[in-house]
Amino acid sequence: MSLSLTILGCHSATPRINAHPTAQYLEINSRHFLIDCGEGTQRQMRKYKVGFSKINHIFISHLHGDHFFGLIGLISTFGILNREKKLCIYGPKGIKEIINLQLKYSKSRIKYELIFHELNSNKSELIYQDKKVEVYTIPLHHRIYTNGFLFKEKEKPRKLNMSMINQFEEIEICDYNNLKAGKDFLLSSGEVLKNSTLTFHPQKSLSYAYCSDTSYNEDIIEIIKGSDLLYHESTFLSDKEDLAAKTRHSTAKQAGEIARKAKVKKLILGHFSSRYDDTSLFKEEGKEIFPNTDIAQTGKVFSI
Repeated sequence: MSLSLTILGCHSATPRINAHPTAQYLEINSRHFLIDCGEGTQRQMRKYKVGFSKINHIFISHLHGDHFFGLIGLISTFGILNREKKLCIYGPKGIKEIINLQLKYSKSRIKYELIFHELNSNKSELIYQDKKVEVYTIPLHHRIYTNGFLFKEKEKPRKLNMSMINQFEEIEICDYNNLKAGKDFLLSSGEVLKNSTLTFHPQKSLSYAYCSDTSYNEDIIEIIKGSDLLYHESTFLSDKEDLAAKTRHSTAKQAGEIARKAKVKKLILGHFSSRYDDTSLFKEEGKEIFPNTDIAQTGKVFSI
């Protein structure tokens, strides 16, 4: 399993008994990320067995309460648990001031380092990378500055064709990394062995696109094109398209259009308005446009 997404919350506006605001836990290529942190997120993390110590990077899409009001509580709990590892938070400009003021006036003291990466660009940019994964912003259209996030595995090393490699005594174990990196091999005779004869294509790299609150926005299509998994907000059904436009949100149908035009593999709908009791209607509407549509449900896990 290379990618696993756990829905911790997927409803809009205020928390209710069985409806939790937005938060997601993503595991991709052995990396662990928290995406948005609505009120009650740490309770949901405990309920669905998300290890607190695994979270070193938190991505906040925008500064509406249903997407970040749980953050200060989680930060404080990390302090109570004697966390020592640094915690990196990526979010809109202003998030550092908000969190530091909350810590200051509550006289809360944490021993670990908080590192803020404040965002203000209206263009997609690389905001995180390591040896295995990279994360890009997805600029969205909402009532305040908002980003989605694209999580991508970096290209994986090629696989060794040992039946071919074993035919050449000159190829030693110390040469394997070069072969995995795609390099040809030069024999002492001067003959060049093409990498394609000594290796196989690497395992496909996976990607997940998270599109938080936004009106219909075709500008994101090029950024998310071909993603294996796309979460796209669908606060309303088409019966409220006018309200969606007014509040800078999307309908399930519009999310389906984005998924179809971006040629993603699978679409997940979420951020449902409380005015709808039956969320299966969102799935039905989305599937009319994009057949491989599913809906977010609290506690549901999507795996590739």
